[in-house]
Amino acid sequence: MFIALSRRLPTPARMIHHLDRWAPLRLKRQLLEPQLNQLFGDYIAAGEFDLLEGRFISLRLRDLDISITLTLANDRLQLSQRPGEVEISGDLPTFLQLARQEADADGLFFQRKLLLEGDTELGLGVRNLLDSLEWSMQDSRLGAIALRLETFLRQRFPGAASSAS
Repeated sequence: MFIALSRRLPTPARMIHHLDRWAPLRLKRQLLEPQLNQLFGDYIAAGEFDLLEGRFISLRLRDLDISITLTLANDRLQLSQRPGEVEISGDLPTFLQLARQEADADGLFFQRKLLLEGDTELGLGVRNLLDSLEWSMQDSRLGAIALRLETFLRQRFPGAASSAS
């Protein structure tokens, strides 16, 4: 019975996609902005993120079909509804590898696991910035939750973390 029911349920990736579509930007801001600003706050205060002032960069998780656009305004990273001037896209496992510093960004781009479209100068500037910072996903609650979610998905739904079907 459980197997028959599980075949009718959407995959975890599809559920996350639908939650993202239904969640208003205001809620996403409340959840993500404090975490991002806590994680990168010292670097923002030191001016390391100034290249994003008034600029817009989109990060898209292809396997989950979700995207966020970030900008820097009033010395804070903020989510925006505007389209990004540049989009960096990849699957969740690829972004997690990058965030955990398990893989080199250049290697991921050359392997086409990460794609950069739009204002490549801005995209490369952000990539170089993130490469130069010392940070860990474990430094924020959101990062720790993302890592636990990845572990859960791998254990309960093999292949689900990289499948959008």
